[in-house]
Amino acid sequence: MERRTIFPGQALPILLVAPQLALTAVFFLWPAGQAIWYSTQRQDAFGLRTEFVGAENFTDLFSDPLYGDSISRTIFFCAAVAALAMAVALLLAVFADREIRGRTAYRTLLIWPYAVAPAVAAVLWILVLHPQIGLLGRWLNQHGIAWDYKLRDGQAMAVVVLAAAWKQVSYDFIFFVAGLQAIPRSVVEAARMDGARAWRRFRTITLPLLMPTIFFLLVVNLVYAAFETFGTIAALTQGGPGKATETLVVKVYRDGVINLDLGSSSAQSVVLMAAVVALTALQFRVLGRRDAD
Repeated sequence: MERRTIFPGQALPILLVAPQLALTAVFFLWPAGQAIWYSTQRQDAFGLRTEFVGAENFTDLFSDPLYGDSISRTIFFCAAVAALAMAVALLLAVFADREIRGRTAYRTLLIWPYAVAPAVAAVLWILVLHPQIGLLGRWLNQHGIAWDYKLRDGQAMAVVVLAAAWKQVSYDFIFFVAGLQAIPRSVVEAARMDGARAWRRFRTITLPLLMPTIFFLLVVNLVYAAFETFGTIAALTQGGPGKATETLVVKVYRDGVINLDLGSSSAQSVVLMAAVVALTALQFRVLGRRDAD
């Protein structure tokens, strides 16, 4: 039987929900409304006058080949970050779920990187991979490997993917450990008694039961890679070399803050917001269908 809390009046529920509604209105609805409004405006070169242009900013946006390149680059970046972070987190969670000595300390240490700010995480990776001051970067150059992510496109993308994925592994690890602990031990033990090896048990029992968690984390990781990696990319490469690591969120900042093209920047923000809303709706639809089944 489902248990629910019944309030005698309407004042207390409204009072309890009001802080969250206020935060949503101030930090999401108001900025989103401003972004939609400015996406229909165009400013002059001096920012003194604006005019209503309707959907012209969106038309110019999708006809710009540079924006198309940023979309392709962002899709690759988000997919790479999500795949790497989730794969490493799942591997670590499987080992952490076993009965090993020091398991509690092991789990605690793996959670720590989640508390590191994106810009700080980027600085840590600079100290490791920078071609002049980084420990690993200098070692690679000293041993004849041409390493300089400041100049080479592929290396720059690899570095930002690695740094962004490392920051997200801890978050994924927490959910994977919780998902593994929710799997009935009796099912796994029955498969072991039937002679199923570790990989077969993982593929036929553990992985299917983890699918809701995997799909949830997939959406969360895609949103994280699309939005929350700006600090990491800005500190590591600033979107360079050239535009090799300029994802959509970096392009929004560059067009709006540096190039002062507020209309185009707002239109890009609206497109990003629509993509996140679509991903979230898909997540609720799929997970809701699974719960119904």
